[in-house]
Amino acid sequence: MDDASIEGEILLRHVLGISRARLFADLDGDVSPHQEKTLMELVARRVRGEPASYITGRREFYGLDFIVNPHVLIPRPETELLVEKAINLCRKNSYSKIADIGTGCGVVAISLAVNLPEKTIYAIDISSSALEVARENCRIHKTLDRVILLEGDMLEPLPGPVDLIIANLPYVRGTDISNKGELSFEPRLALDGGEEGLDKIKKLCLQAGKKLCKNGSLLLEIGQGQAEALKNDLHNIFPSALIEVERDLAGIERMVCLSLT
Repeated sequence: MDDASIEGEILLRHVLGISRARLFADLDGDVSPHQEKTLMELVARRVRGEPASYITGRREFYGLDFIVNPHVLIPRPETELLVEKAINLCRKNSYSKIADIGTGCGVVAISLAVNLPEKTIYAIDISSSALEVARENCRIHKTLDRVILLEGDMLEPLPGPVDLIIANLPYVRGTDISNKGELSFEPRLALDGGEEGLDKIKKLCLQAGKKLCKNGSLLLEIGQGQAEALKNDLHNIFPSALIEVERDLAGIERMVCLSLT
């Protein structure tokens, strides 16, 4: 099934208010004239470039359903690699405190809280509007007692050191953000990584040394072609740390993992 077919199905299910299983179990079900009109209106919005997730207000991530709106970046499938790696690190090293920087709608922090119920997770964002969305998602997934939402810049709001810092910060080059297409609908604050796309990531790395516990780890999502430059910067900041790069399913270098030794 191609992307257009998948998105068409998502919009249809949204209009009908039914699950995927219900849709395929009743393919001959009736669609009312009102539902048909609504569907055509949503399709027209999608044709104009508006992302399907903003149209429906929902996005699936790591097997969970999340609320999204134009105040937050739409979660990407490749970010699930960060969550998987973080879960493995926490279980292997018995990490207890985690910080999710640039939490947006909270998908990373909440996915970790659901899968690691005994951990404390700080979810930080500079946008109060994004944190409102994250709070609602925490309420839906019953994680408000374990996900501590903090407003502020990077690591500044953290009350103390943590074992793991995980971040999906803006890494798109400013000149690559077009005023047309899907990216134009998403908050520029959550996309623009500066001239080379690494400005905010580098800022976080410079702060991380004072906020990581001994034997702590730093997980960073990056864009295509950014791994080597970031590795060099990290080696300068953390000369004795172990630094690894992992690829996503498309073979793109997508995540940098730094472990203090």
